Amino acid sequence: MMSDDEIREWLTTEDAEKVEELHRNARMAAESVYGERVFARGLIEISSYCRNNCHYCGLRRDNRNAERYRISHETIWKACDDGYELGLRSFVLQGGEDMWFTDERLAEIVKGIKERHPDVAVTLSVGERPAESYRLWREAGADRYLLRHEAADPLLYSQLHPKEMSYDNRLRCLVDLQRLGYQTGCGFMVGAPRCTIEGYIKDIRLIEKLRPAMVGIGPFIPAAGTPFDKCKAGSADMTLRLLSVIRMTNPHLLLPATTALDTILEDGMERGVMAGANVIMPNITPLTERGKYSIYDNKRITGNDAAETLDVTRQRLEVIGRKLTLSRGDYE
Repeated sequence: MMSDDEIREWLTTEDAEKVEELHRNARMAAESVYGERVFARGLIEISSYCRNNCHYCGLRRDNRNAERYRISHETIWKACDDGYELGLRSFVLQGGEDMWFTDERLAEIVKGIKERHPDVAVTLSVGERPAESYRLWREAGADRYLLRHEAADPLLYSQLHPKEMSYDNRLRCLVDLQRLGYQTGCGFMVGAPRCTIEGYIKDIRLIEKLRPAMVGIGPFIPAAGTPFDKCKAGSADMTLRLLSVIRMTNPHLLLPATTALDTILEDGMERGVMAGANVIMPNITPLTERGKYSIYDNKRITGNDAAETLDVTRQRLEVIGRKLTLSRGDYE
């Protein structure tokens, strides 16, 4: 276990050789468990409606410039069918906290995917709900749930979110999910307003305490129509350092190279993998809706269909000696 001082040194050193040593150690840690495999999760962004008013998110309730859409059951099932034919065995349904997707509707969607393809892993990422909702979806067949904790410092959490949202409730959700048997993912933004090195250390300690299967971090990118729209974007360098430190705390973690990182760096996916990441989430949302899920500005979006997206991703990974793997990619 790294001490706070060791983490602080890795995150602040100006010695380029030390930084490369950190990334090299993280790569070796990932390889010790997963070898050259990088797991793909087919990402379907099911809704851009959200009941919340988070200060950083382009989908926030009061953003009048946001394009709103939601995808039907049949369209979600079709996207999974198409992805399955291409070999994908893991799907992520992500959206704002859109209460049109009631507990029963989401359960029906999950059940429909599992009936068609019993061997796939279904991940939900639709925000905070009561434990009973999570139980219903788990019984319908959901395997995993992603819910970033956003900030391990309650004060910082309150500065990123509206008053009706609370740090305690976010942690309650994560604990409920783990108790119900989900493979659970948490995470945070890098470089959001008022983030500090000491805050990142708190994040790492919370991750160690929660012992999630997955951790998602990416750089903060400002979104038009939000209170933070004029703020500076987070640092790619700090994001890569934190990826490596988090990998070093647990070589078994499923750690994505996020779209946000690939947005601020032309080779963000490759750099993330070389810093210890081992998951990517190719976007298989229908092309008619893909550009509307604007959680931040200038999001990297391609006009490729699912097959083309996977081919391009495979080629990019091969250049750095990694193998795109379409299996379920469970926590090992």
